Amino acid sequence: MLAKVQRRTKIKAGIRSRVFGTPERPRLSVFRSNKQIYAQVIDDVHGKTLAAASSKNLTNKMTSVEKSALVGKALAEKALQAGISTVVFDRNGYLYHGRVKSLADGAREGGLKF
Repeated sequence: MLAKVQRRTKIKAGIRSRVFGTPERPRLSVFRSNKQIYAQVIDDVHGKTLAAASSKNLTNKMTSVEKSALVGKALAEKALQAGISTVVFDRNGYLYHGRVKSLADGAREGGLKF
């Protein structure tokens, strides 16, 4: 089990060395737990979260992939209200598949450009 966590940490460090959020183009960071998914739009220059969304307040009547798409759309709405239209995607060491891909697609549908 520890090897899996160490692998993700190594991948995450490689991604974060290349991906950096600026005020003009902030970073969309994804965190995935076993039950929930969280997303933030972060300005790394000032160290501030500009918009955030999670699946905590969604009903349990949908699949996790459907919830992720709704979280992506909700985050896109909040980001557009804050005047953000383009972001850099940070998958945080997770594979771009399943819930992470669904969140990214939902954010694109909501109007964010990657």
